[in-house]
Amino acid sequence: MSGHSKWSTIKNKKGALDQKRGQLFTRLTKEIVVAAKTGGGDPDMNPRLRLAIQQARSGNMPLDNIDRAIKRATGQGDDQADLEELMYEGFSPGGAAILVMTVTDNRNRASSEVRNAFDRNNGKMGQVGSVSYLFDLKGVITLELTPSQMEEAELLAIENGAEDTIGEESTLEIRTSAEDFEPLRLALEEAGFKAASAEVTMVPTTQTTLNDKTGEQTLRLLDKLEDLDDVQKVHTNADFPEAVLEKYGSAA
Repeated sequence: MSGHSKWSTIKNKKGALDQKRGQLFTRLTKEIVVAAKTGGGDPDMNPRLRLAIQQARSGNMPLDNIDRAIKRATGQGDDQADLEELMYEGFSPGGAAILVMTVTDNRNRASSEVRNAFDRNNGKMGQVGSVSYLFDLKGVITLELTPSQMEEAELLAIENGAEDTIGEESTLEIRTSAEDFEPLRLALEEAGFKAASAEVTMVPTTQTTLNDKTGEQTLRLLDKLEDLDDVQKVHTNADFPEAVLEKYGSAA
């Protein structure tokens, strides 16, 4: 597993810390609102909303909160949604590409805070289109498996549209097209494989290898960006040194 894929796995495990910081429910709510606002409030007809609701339930969000978020987005609640999605592009120390996905009610604040995070952590903001062409929208499912389950899960994934599988020890990362994501996820679930994480996300088509110094600096920059209230997700094509990831993972 590359240093990029291993970083993604470690980041997913550290994601539980969002709840302790009080950020998880806010981000889940924003995703529900945007999904419902753009695709309608019926999860049966809106795959993005269906996935957002599933993620909210996995994060132990109360059903009342989910219902309020949908009503807010569809104009049924007292507090109407005034959120927009914005994407920012930039470069890490060492030149790795970074995409910052935000959902905000104040684009000036979001832009200022993202720019400050880049400037104060040895990064650089880029122009629109400067790095986004290096990423494709893909479905990514991560399974935690025993060695005896690995081959069965991999074969099932391939049979149901997986484009690529990346396995190491007890982790299998499965990548597929955005269109095949939901059928594949359901097939794995019906076979008894519970996903540690499942999302439609931006996956890099190429990677930029970093050294120990720029790797550590980039991880600090990514953490600072993810700590911003308006930021939903941060993507990078950085390939991190093993020693840097071990240190990062031990801090989880």
